[in-house]
Amino acid sequence: MAGETIFIIDDDLDLKSILRMYLVKEGYRVITSAVGIDAVKLVDLHKPRLIILDILLPDIDGYEVCRLLRQKTNAPILFVSSKEEDFDKILAHKIGGDDYITKPFSPAVLVAKVQAHLRRSTAGFQHDYVQTSKVEKSILIFQDLYIDKISCTVKVKNRHITLSAKEFQLLCLLAENPNRVFNVEQIFDMIWGEDSLGDYRTVMVHISNLRKKIEPNPSEPIYILTLRGMGYKFKASDQ
Repeated sequence: MAGETIFIIDDDLDLKSILRMYLVKEGYRVITSAVGIDAVKLVDLHKPRLIILDILLPDIDGYEVCRLLRQKTNAPILFVSSKEEDFDKILAHKIGGDDYITKPFSPAVLVAKVQAHLRRSTAGFQHDYVQTSKVEKSILIFQDLYIDKISCTVKVKNRHITLSAKEFQLLCLLAENPNRVFNVEQIFDMIWGEDSLGDYRTVMVHISNLRKKIEPNPSEPIYILTLRGMGYKFKASDQ
């Protein structure tokens, strides 16, 4: 994965300098921005494979930057912030963030997280669960929902849907195994594993976000169903 572009959006010059040094040493190309609006524009130009995003920026906050970025890219977004409240961490995941690292942190640990997220987003799913879908392996079609795993494309009624990397991975995990029940712990281990906050609530947040994006009526889902006390399953049809 050497040569991949990492985008650091932070107004802390010292932190950016240190992170750049560590990432370049690992073979990554690094671009930076201190201003949220400028960063959103630069994404189209540089197409980074992963984004490191601070919350407290001089113009707009990182949450708004994340919302804008999610309209353009599904690259993993790693929030870095001195804000330690659960509310901030949950909100970061809810709007499309893939991880949340609290400042101060070890640059070496952040680099390890970067590498892990890139491996996951590049490799997709290589878990040992059985493929039970009857549709073609690279393309999954269920009623009005279309999923192309190779191009990472999702459409609902032929309308493109923008998902974060974790949302896409979660959708594929469920859709590749229709009618199989996954509990929260299984989903968490398969999608986040050691790269996460260790908070199972992020699974519920991502399920909620997915429903808002792919379900005709998120309050009465037809694809991602909840089985109380058991977990979640993907319903492939009305049968």
